[in-house]
Amino acid sequence: MTDPIFLSKSAFAAHIGKAPSYITWLKNNKRLVLSADEKLVNVDATIALIRDTADLTKAAVAARHQEGRVQRDVTSQLSPLVESTPNMAAPQPAIGPTGKQPDFQKARAHREYYLAQLAEAEFHKVQGSQVELEAVKTGAFNAGRLLRDQLLGMPPQLAPELAAMTDPWEIERRLTAAIRASLEDAERMSSADLVHALNNKS
Repeated sequence: MTDPIFLSKSAFAAHIGKAPSYITWLKNNKRLVLSADEKLVNVDATIALIRDTADLTKAAVAARHQEGRVQRDVTSQLSPLVESTPNMAAPQPAIGPTGKQPDFQKARAHREYYLAQLAEAEFHKVQGSQVELEAVKTGAFNAGRLLRDQLLGMPPQLAPELAAMTDPWEIERRLTAAIRASLEDAERMSSADLVHALNNKS
């Protein structure tokens, strides 16, 4: 085992790239391992203590900022069925099977990954290369209903005219023209309905 390395408080602050006020904060929070005369910092022991207790100190900050971050980043993208309240408390960290708390950095990376996925989906939606499934379903349903109504409305309109015709070719021509006109009307109207559904969904 190697002998511990000791540095002055200002040298230790420079060693870890922090301000001297951070070293004072560490000392006040009992996270600084000092020599017997309390003038020098045990470098390896202090770094280990900071690493081992990092999640506990960040838990207070995380709890304080949890509500704002969740509201801004995550729940704004969730389904309206998921309700959040302004007083929603941060969930208590789950204790793993070995008794250790979950790794804060892994959890944060996991969260950031899914927030990036949400941001990318929103980007594609704004660009027009991706649309909401519900809007497409609504547009398709309305288009199908419109086409059905158009086609079922043809017999009462055409029956008197077709009853007077005797030439099969003339009847076929008249039916084809009526069906084509109904399909073209349905296409124009369903396209307008789909655009309306897509624009009013967000």
